[in-house]
Amino acid sequence: MSLVWKVQAVVQTVNILLLEQTVDKGIHVYTHGEMLPAHAYPELKKYPQLKGNFGTAWQNQQKEFDHIPGAVLFTTNCLMPVKESYADRVFTTEVVSYPEMVHIGEDKDFTPVIEKALALGGYAADVEMTGINGGTELMTGFGHGEVLGMADKVVDAVKSGAISHFFLVGGYDGARTGRNYYTEFVKQTPEDSIILTLACGKYRFNDLDLGTIGGLPRIMDMGQCNDAYGAIKVAAALADAFGCGINELPLSMVLSWYEQKAVCILLTLLHLGIKNIYLGPTLPAFLSDNVLGHLVDNYNISPISTPELDLKKILG
Repeated sequence: MSLVWKVQAVVQTVNILLLEQTVDKGIHVYTHGEMLPAHAYPELKKYPQLKGNFGTAWQNQQKEFDHIPGAVLFTTNCLMPVKESYADRVFTTEVVSYPEMVHIGEDKDFTPVIEKALALGGYAADVEMTGINGGTELMTGFGHGEVLGMADKVVDAVKSGAISHFFLVGGYDGARTGRNYYTEFVKQTPEDSIILTLACGKYRFNDLDLGTIGGLPRIMDMGQCNDAYGAIKVAAALADAFGCGINELPLSMVLSWYEQKAVCILLTLLHLGIKNIYLGPTLPAFLSDNVLGHLVDNYNISPISTPELDLKKILG
């Protein structure tokens, strides 16, 4: 039997309570969306009913949850209008709610969710679902602590020429045409480059098999949108190891824009003096011609064009 656990941001207390309440219930718990990194958290991995990740990015939920034989729990705001085919099995908690959906309050008693999952019974037979590119396996757990734990290996690979460049490709995904740019960009990156990624934009390419470099996977998922801090920590540590500034590293940031929270991350990067950011697929509305001109002149920020042209510009 299965329960789909839909979480877009880490609310650690909810995570633990839900898992505690599903012990020995015959229920399988799956993450969805940005809760993928949960599978690398030691305290959550202790629960054998946490089985895997269901589906891809938030904007695909109406298709992926269509007639799903399990319960779906939302804890944050990436909730699309609920289709009739699964409206009776959606629950909310924390700061998110939806008309006519059962809301789990401060007591965090997930009994209604559990009872619905048991009543629906899960899939009658094993069902295999793939990522956007047909992949069946995802790797996560490359938070800044883990990456910095491999710092010597990474630095040696750069010095030996085994790693030529790092690309931070990620950010906020959406359904609008043009976001396949990020898939094509990653596919075309050199075989001796590393792709760091975070946030829901990673679902555009995180199921691709790009191989390894010296035992290091070429795609390293650093976590959720709020883990941008971790990516900055890694960049700062690499700069320190090479005795240079972040902007002098063989590191390029190619970011996907979608919503308001991304403003905070972008402003943080600019405040830290990080330059040469590629931003797309469309520019934020607050970037007037004057503001964009200032960012181009002072931070060399660039709207994305095509993967081919942008890679040529980045790599020279």
